[in-house]
Amino acid sequence: MLNIGDKAPRFEGKNQDGKSISLDDYTGKKLVLFFYPKDNTPGCTLEAQNLRDNYETLQSKGYEVLGVSGDDETSHQKFICKHLLPFDLLADTDKSVNEMYGVWQEKKNFGKTYMGTVRTTFIIDEKGQIEHIINKVKTKEHADQIFALEN
Repeated sequence: MLNIGDKAPRFEGKNQDGKSISLDDYTGKKLVLFFYPKDNTPGCTLEAQNLRDNYETLQSKGYEVLGVSGDDETSHQKFICKHLLPFDLLADTDKSVNEMYGVWQEKKNFGKTYMGTVRTTFIIDEKGQIEHIINKVKTKEHADQIFALEN
């Protein structure tokens, strides 16, 4: 389990365009690293749209945004195009980044138990340290949750 103050686990993977992307690419910037279960599902779409709609403000405050799910590059491309998302999405098809960050967990839905991504956001500072963890993401108000952490 990761905690505030921990060094963020270093990762590398492919974005929606097949370009290699890593935590090191964000050195010197604050990073909103958000984990979500699946492209084009209601809650995930609301969360991504909220971050999209507040993207300029996030950037003006020094944040970069990176989404992570187990979907592949093609799914991410469609998700980005459909919802005009201005940020990268990491294709974590082997769930290795999910596991590094402790968000690949047992979940229950309609009496069934399965493994899945627990919606979680990590705010990582310019030096790669975890500054905040949002465990109870409000999909329609996610950017406001991030802005509230600054006070």
